[in-house]
Amino acid sequence: MTKTAWVFPGQGSQKVGMQADLAEHSVAKSKFDQAQEILGWSVLEVCQSEDDQLSRTLYTQPSLYVIEAILADLLLEQGQTPQVVAGHSLGEYVALYAARVFDFTAGLKLVQRRSELMDQTEGGKMVALIGFDREQLQNAIDKNPNVVLANDNSKAQVVISGTPDAVEDVVSQIKTKRAVPLNVSGAFHSPLMQDASAQFKEVLDSVAFAEAKIPVLSNVNPTPSQDAEELKVRLVQQMTGSVRWREIMDQMAADGVERVLEVGPGQVLAGLFKRSHSSITRQGVSCAADIS
Repeated sequence: MTKTAWVFPGQGSQKVGMQADLAEHSVAKSKFDQAQEILGWSVLEVCQSEDDQLSRTLYTQPSLYVIEAILADLLLEQGQTPQVVAGHSLGEYVALYAARVFDFTAGLKLVQRRSELMDQTEGGKMVALIGFDREQLQNAIDKNPNVVLANDNSKAQVVISGTPDAVEDVVSQIKTKRAVPLNVSGAFHSPLMQDASAQFKEVLDSVAFAEAKIPVLSNVNPTPSQDAEELKVRLVQQMTGSVRWREIMDQMAADGVERVLEVGPGQVLAGLFKRSHSSITRQGVSCAADIS
């Protein structure tokens, strides 16, 4: 049997129309109805909106969670099962749902609160860096306490996060092919999210986690775990901790993963695997038509 991983993309992968053909399925309709009751707004309508509502964190994160969770359910309904799962930032919540650590509504309520807290943050900046000297970057970060490596996506692509002045200072010190400021309100995955993380922990503590049916590789600890308490602790740390995606890919390769399914819109994670571990085959599942 081919060892397969399911990976779930996070914020930034959303696109208008990503609900595609999902509403035709009874499994999806039930989830969309549950989501509207919890959120007070329609994921289907937001995904079809042309007024850029989908790009706002408050709507992006719950919408991605719902769409990706439905795709995971449709795959499971077809008898497909992964040997390991992981998600990039917000995608980790879907990975935990796919591993049946919590049910759909519990996960959506967590994501709803997470999106509210992150949408309210201010005063931070994030910049994506592509093509850089890692040692030079690390030296610059080490000298500045107000900047962290927020997303370690691959050898050639990272995101730094921190106060605006500190982030700009680090960018000015390094040579890079591209430096792209991200359209976000705060310094996500940095210590500047500590207050939001503390508030979120209160909600997280009220949710019961079950032992994962499938090993999960977490953003802050890219080693497989099925332990409920450990997975919860890792999720608490995620809001202020770095997304160690490069190490997640390396761990999957070392564990013999041969095939990766990117479950959700876009091909961002598949592209990272292609450049980092080209021997692992990649497949995108962004709509019901992709599931056979």
